[in-house]
Amino acid sequence: MTATIRAEAHPSRGPCLMAVLRMAGLRPTRQRLALAELLFSGPHRHVNAEQLHSEAEGAGVSVSLATIYNSLHQFRQAGLLREISVDAARSYFDTDTTDHHHFFIEDEQRIEDIPSDSIKIAGIPDAPEGMKVTHVDVIVRVKRTQ
Repeated sequence: MTATIRAEAHPSRGPCLMAVLRMAGLRPTRQRLALAELLFSGPHRHVNAEQLHSEAEGAGVSVSLATIYNSLHQFRQAGLLREISVDAARSYFDTDTTDHHHFFIEDEQRIEDIPSDSIKIAGIPDAPEGMKVTHVDVIVRVKRTQ
């Protein structure tokens, strides 16, 4: 689905984003369309709600932080974003929904991709009855050496 969103910049991107949101089961409101444009108009990236709110304000999009949080979670539930929980109080949202892992650069409060084939995972337990493992998230925390 993410590849569908990443159309080249052209005047018809608005209708393209509208179609993507509709296909994901989301009503394409003005605010959702504006946030989708900010999120998906460039290369894959990681963003938190506060960063997206700041970008929206800079782009002249009037939207509350609560709406940003709600939209990010709706996009995640629809499969358009992947949520990366760094700790109980912090989540980042990744526009690349393919299987891969992440570095968390603690000094910079920043997420960076690790290719999925760089980490080998063995010994994943069977899921509880009636459930299945959907994916495994690995976050490697790093900080700069002095």
